[in-house]
Formats: sequence, C-alpha cells, structure tokens
Amino acid sequence: MGTAQGWNSMVWGKLFRKVFVFPRASNDSYVILKPKPEQPLQSFTVCLRSYTDLPQPYALFSYATKAQDNEILLFKPKPGEYRLYVGGEFVTFRVPETRMDWEHVCASWESATGIAEFWVNGKPLPRKGLRKGYSVSAEAVIILGQEQDSFGGGFELPESFVGEITDVYMWDHVLYNMGSIMWHGHFSHYIFGWSNLHYELVGDVFLKPRLRGA
Repeated sequence: MGTAQGWNSMVWGKLFRKVFVFPRASNDSYVILKPKPEQPLQSFTVCLRSYTDLPQPYALFSYATKAQDNEILLFKPKPGEYRLYVGGEFVTFRVPETRMDWEHVCASWESATGIAEFWVNGKPLPRKGLRKGYSVSAEAVIILGQEQDSFGGGFELPESFVGEITDVYMWDHVLYNMGSIMWHGHFSHYIFGWSNLHYELVGDVFLKPRLRGA
C-alpha cells in the first residue's frame, strides 16, 4: 500500500471547486472516506461527480465490510453502463454515451422494497430491484478510485480509476430530489458530504483546483 499523505479535515471553503485527481492507474492509490454510518443502513443514497476518458472497467465508490467486499459498489464496466452492487449482488443501468464531460451520478437503494434508483446528470433511469430485506453493515471501509476485493485492500490495477472525482455525498436515506443535487443544491443530514469531508489520501492522489471550463 502507498504512503498516506495525511489526515485532512476540510471545510466547504477549502473544497469548493476542488477535485481529487487520480493521475495514473495503480493498485496503491486511493482516497479513504471518514466517518462511517453509526448503525446498519436500511437505505442509502450516494452521489458523486467524475471526469475520465477511461474505456476499460473502473470502480468509483467502494464500501466494503469484513463479511462482504461489495457491500456497496459503484462500478463502470464499460462505456454506457453502470453497475450498482448491494450486498454482493448487482443491477445494471445503461446510459447513453455523450461527448467526454463531467458525469454526475446518484444511486439509491431501500431495503423495504429492494428498489434501486440511478440518476445520471440529473435524469433518472428505469428503476431496478435487488436485495429486498437486506441490511447494509455499518462496519465498513469506504474508498474512492479502487474496488476492494478484501476488507480495505485487494486492489487490482486494471480496475483502478484514472481521472478526477468531486462532490461526493452519502446519506442514510433515499433522496427524492436527486435531480437538483447536480446543480449544487444545499443538502444536510448526510453521513458525509463535500462541504465537510474527512478523508485520507493514499499514494498518488492529489487535491487540486477544478480546471476552468470543466
């Protein structure tokens, strides 16, 4: 594993228009997000914004527990397709490919119905279902830019993310106004959010200003 660049407790003023830059494929560079949920999740929403030209599979958001490495996973296996994993199972959402640009995604799931929602650039895709009645464990390691094949590790270079990530949020409930999140709406009561993100950079990941025009 790479050498941590240190613990960072940022405020909104220091993360506004900032991004995490993952400049190269690796199996030792990633971002650890803290804190974790305080109790098991019966529902959740995860949102983030990414920018990349990768044609191969990559992981964006990995939430692993000791019992299940793909407890929650946002994964893009190929252009035009996303997978949302919950409790080791996944559903696929197909999206139209557009010109290379920032892509804002939100994924949500609720245990009571098993319904999963996926929004891309403020637009909802047809809902799918998985893991009805399941409970997501709170004892987790949460990582950006790598897929955990074991608790806090097991990274594979071919699935690593290369590009930029920003505006990362997670809630312990399903949001029903996800379209407005894309336009930087004000939201609270989250597990963690870009406005008060606690994180650790490991290896070659850097916090940089978002490029003008991007």
